[in-house]
Amino acid sequence: MYVFKLWKTLFFGARVTESKSEFLSSKDQEFEQVGEEVREIVKRLYGGRSLRIRAVDGGSTNAEELELTALNNAYYDIDRFGLSFVASPRHADVLFVTGPVTRNLEVAVKTTYEAAPQPCLVVAVGDGACTGGIWKDSYAVVGPVEAVIPVHVRIPGDPPTPTEILRGVLHALQLQEQKV
Repeated sequence: MYVFKLWKTLFFGARVTESKSEFLSSKDQEFEQVGEEVREIVKRLYGGRSLRIRAVDGGSTNAEELELTALNNAYYDIDRFGLSFVASPRHADVLFVTGPVTRNLEVAVKTTYEAAPQPCLVVAVGDGACTGGIWKDSYAVVGPVEAVIPVHVRIPGDPPTPTEILRGVLHALQLQEQKV
């Protein structure tokens, strides 16, 4: 009998919730504002379909990939802003390239860029992708992403936060909107 009483309390008891603004920090509110701006531009540019992103690892330490993965989790949930990650560069509108481009992955980065439909925005995510980072003079590194493919937006940081990444997407979309 106790189990049924507990279930009744859990399922039919009083609901205690807070409004969204009460528990969001200032950083979270900034993320929400940037996300809303992204949603409006995506609606104008893509007519209701989502902006598709392909992440390419050029030889990073995976710190940037963790932040990109965080964008897709339940806390940040970029799908609600009209952004989604895709598995194939043939479906991508934007390429996120992380890490300095190593000699072993140079061909893979070029091939991915060539496989993406043009015009494709390229975003360098992290210090390694923007400048080569601490590996820029290494024998195993070609250099920053722009040494291999054209880069439209750079998002510095080691690693950049999800808010900075979303702000970089907003900047890339604003550049694309100016061209149209």
